[in-house]
Amino acid sequence: MDPVLSPWLQDALLSALAIPRPENPEPIQAADKGDILPNDPGKDPRFRKLVEAILFGRRLIPTYNVALLGVLFTFTVWHWGEKIALRRRKRDGFMKTGGDERVEEGWSSSSSTIEGSSTPPDVSGKMNDGADETSPLLAPNAKTKTTTRQRLGIWKPYYLLKSWLQYQPRPIPVINKTLPTNAVSLFVLAYIGLNVFYNFYNMPMEMQYVFVFADRCGLLFSANLPILYLLAAKSQPIKLMTGYSYESLNIFHRRAGELMCFEALLHFLGMFFVWYGLLRRLGFTLARFIFNRVVLLGIGAFISYQAIYFTSLGSFRQRMYEIFLATHIILQVAGLVFLWFHYQTSRPYVGISLAIFLIDRLVFRLWLKSTSHPATLTVLEDDETLLVSANWNTSTSKSALVPTNMKNGWNPNDHVFISVPALSRKHSLQTHPFTIFSAAPTPATDDGGNHAWFTLLIRAQAKSGFTRTLLDHARTHPQTQIRLDGPYGSPHALDILTSSSTAIIVAGGSGIAVAYPLLYTLLRPSSNDLESAVSRRSTKKVKLMWIVHSSSHREWVPEEKMRELQDWGLEVFVPEPTEVAGRPAVASTVEGWAVGARTGVVVSGPDGLVRDVRNMCALLVGRGEDVVVQVEKFGW
Repeated sequence: MDPVLSPWLQDALLSALAIPRPENPEPIQAADKGDILPNDPGKDPRFRKLVEAILFGRRLIPTYNVALLGVLFTFTVWHWGEKIALRRRKRDGFMKTGGDERVEEGWSSSSSTIEGSSTPPDVSGKMNDGADETSPLLAPNAKTKTTTRQRLGIWKPYYLLKSWLQYQPRPIPVINKTLPTNAVSLFVLAYIGLNVFYNFYNMPMEMQYVFVFADRCGLLFSANLPILYLLAAKSQPIKLMTGYSYESLNIFHRRAGELMCFEALLHFLGMFFVWYGLLRRLGFTLARFIFNRVVLLGIGAFISYQAIYFTSLGSFRQRMYEIFLATHIILQVAGLVFLWFHYQTSRPYVGISLAIFLIDRLVFRLWLKSTSHPATLTVLEDDETLLVSANWNTSTSKSALVPTNMKNGWNPNDHVFISVPALSRKHSLQTHPFTIFSAAPTPATDDGGNHAWFTLLIRAQAKSGFTRTLLDHARTHPQTQIRLDGPYGSPHALDILTSSSTAIIVAGGSGIAVAYPLLYTLLRPSSNDLESAVSRRSTKKVKLMWIVHSSSHREWVPEEKMRELQDWGLEVFVPEPTEVAGRPAVASTVEGWAVGARTGVVVSGPDGLVRDVRNMCALLVGRGEDVVVQVEKFGW
């Protein structure tokens, strides 16, 4: 670094870092005149420029949070506009089908068998010769395709863009990193670009301003703290505003955390460079610099959040989920405490983040949304899966100001966090998420409420961990006490299905835990008279494709339950198990079902299955088909 700038930079940095000036500093002469610079750095005009650059950053960063609020407001308007349109469509009782035809909403009365060897009829009503388990249930209609192409017209670029945004690329080679849709990737890039803009806006690209740049990086780290903790909170206003529950926003939570760790790294390296280039010349050893109060607290915060990042990686989280949970909580609190005392400018952001964390954890999760129930544990035929079952009377005491818990019931596709204190002391402090497998209870009545039948379908995922320990416990203890935190989730998937003339659900393996509650809600007759209910099912079609690895997995849904759904109008297609016949042609099946009607598709299963279904829907959108797809993850 240029020694000409050392005197005024040294005084400025000593003041900023709260480091006392050495008693007998070595006088440094200005290289241009040979004069000793004054002890008062305020008389040096270069010092004023540095201070002005630092103060500009202090004024600039609050506008970053205003920009984020503007983005949130935009998504809020978009979401509520969509909800109003869906409600109007349901209220009018008309659904859009292929072409310009509009028909009255109803239910399809046709059904197919659950056996994978059966092949449904094609659109002509005749058996599809040569079809097998991988064949689509309905063959695409050539006339419909022609009509669709004609309807595109000048809107073709719009549909192609919409299709590209919904497309999900294949995983990154070698590291096998799963990528989101192009739309999500663009949004993440826009978020990163916004941060890069605030990093470099009006930032002099000169070496003497490295402290200003490092300070700007630290400010941006602090400014991102509230959004990081808000995206992680299970009970949050973002769901009410945008319709997206926390699990849908988890990808943005992870990207925000990664960006913040990078900002913290730049802040750390910048300050180290300041020590090496300037303060070291004043006699400040590395130990003296590190053990300065401000610097030491900053290093504590830096280590805390970097450790959170490394323990949050998928490879670590999947192998040691319990350690991930414990370190996530402990290190978050430690990081916030270190930041609070590290520097005064971070305190407003730290205070907001700590309030979000404590309210979510203590007020909501440990108090308002926590309930305990006796439960039955049943090991299923494959000896790797168990059912956790419980029942209780739902409560009618609800308030708009108090969140509901499991005593008030749940909605289709909700999930819950479960802990089983009987397993061990550490398990009484751990909570693990699972999708609720049983149908949502009907709304409680004024005469004492209805009964809730609660079930979780849990697959043992590893040789050790919570699911394996619970499975082993269930072999000798058929009864236990469970504590539930929830419910959590979003009605978006159900809204998509109910507003479509063809509702398609694709489930892979235990993804049936997502599918069954949705199907039950979609098909359950509103009248006690089943015949009159069936007669009203004129056009709406509800279809399920369930891919299982083993034939024993079909027992996860009792035959009488599946038959009940079929009696209500469900069309079921279960291909041969993948261990026998390999992966079925899921994409072509979805294509045959979705052509020519307003279609809502919900998919839950492994990443490969999700990508195939999502990309087929994107392809159909590019052709002008009215298809909406929603992905529901059943694993973390």
